[in-house]
Amino acid sequence: MQELTHYIDGTHIKGTSGRFANVMNPATGEIQGKVPLASKDELYNAVSVAAKAQPAWGAVNPQRRARVMMKFVDLLNRDMQKLAETLSREHGKTIPDAAGDVQRGLEVVEYCIGAPHLLKGEYTDSAGPGIDMYSMRQALGVTAGITPFNFPAMIPMWMFAPAIACGNAFILKPSERDPSVPLMLAELMEEAGLPKGILQVVNGDKESVDAILTNKDIKAVSFVGSTPIAKYIYENSAKNEKRVQALGGAKNHLVVMPDCDLDGAVNGLMGAAYGSAGERCMAQSVAVAVGDIGDELVSRLSKKAEALKVGPGMDKSSEMGPLVTKEHLEKVKGYVDLGVKEGAKLVVDGRNLKLQGYENGFYIGGCLFDHVKKDMRIYKEEIFGPVLSVVRVKTFEEATKLINDHEYGNGVSIYTRDGDAGRTFASKIQ
Repeated sequence: MQELTHYIDGTHIKGTSGRFANVMNPATGEIQGKVPLASKDELYNAVSVAAKAQPAWGAVNPQRRARVMMKFVDLLNRDMQKLAETLSREHGKTIPDAAGDVQRGLEVVEYCIGAPHLLKGEYTDSAGPGIDMYSMRQALGVTAGITPFNFPAMIPMWMFAPAIACGNAFILKPSERDPSVPLMLAELMEEAGLPKGILQVVNGDKESVDAILTNKDIKAVSFVGSTPIAKYIYENSAKNEKRVQALGGAKNHLVVMPDCDLDGAVNGLMGAAYGSAGERCMAQSVAVAVGDIGDELVSRLSKKAEALKVGPGMDKSSEMGPLVTKEHLEKVKGYVDLGVKEGAKLVVDGRNLKLQGYENGFYIGGCLFDHVKKDMRIYKEEIFGPVLSVVRVKTFEEATKLINDHEYGNGVSIYTRDGDAGRTFASKIQ
């Protein structure tokens, strides 16, 4: 069994708290490693190291910081397959999905190569009588990120790459469910030329999170995760006078108009609803069928959902992998049970999926509900699994109101051949 570590001051450090979490292989249901859960003192020690290292890094000119990002991009491309395989073994997503996870993080790193231009300040001549004004962009110091299990490469890079390019040090607290890739990213950053102590990975649970929120040397916090935890992060960061961005859950809709290319809409929904097994905040988990298109939409979706090939993420033929943990699998199955109880029509039921040789893996097939109503919990709440709900409405106006009224309404798409309708739709979505 692999014993994972923290990564502090350029060194892999074993935990001293005596607390650990199991790292599972979702494909088999087996424990493949354990990861230490840091104490408050361990987190504070990492912050102390970062605070000592940051001033020198902040004094490095942006061009040289950008060169580290350039080299990091090269190393990500070099190790893409290794990173994707490691990610797949811990998270469960297919290799193409895992490689896409790394690639989308890499693209943000590429953007950060433009730091020399992006960090330019401003000068205003004669803002008032005898007054000139300057604005300068300066590093905050030590910053931190708390990231979720569903994108263990992309979301950490979304956070630490801009922070480090701006001259900050960064404490990364990744999900304890799939921590290996974040540790690998920290190693690659230092291989790219980043000084020790600037990017540190501290594994942990709520104790580590609370230590981040209360530590006075951490000036800013980024978070992605569930809505209740996002509120907790935001409130407690604000209490401790930190800059904070906290992104929570979402319920994304795709509107299917009667005039659309239905094959295109169905193919789009299959990828948007079932890609990464629905474990992503931008999954389009609601299809809004407008007018009389519902029957044909559901008929075509059901055939594709039933044919979806579910299997181990490392299997090249798999179109969808397992869910991340047994607990999450039971949660998603519970939502499907609830949808049936609430009266929605379960057209495709993936709850009883069994794979020979992988009976203990965390698998569920694609699920499809029809005739979902807006007062049902499966519509109102984020399921975070491969469950697509079809809601039927009579008019375009009813579709826009439905979306705007949703508490977690977020990403919205429309399939239509009418460009004017598409533009009108965009203008009506709030």
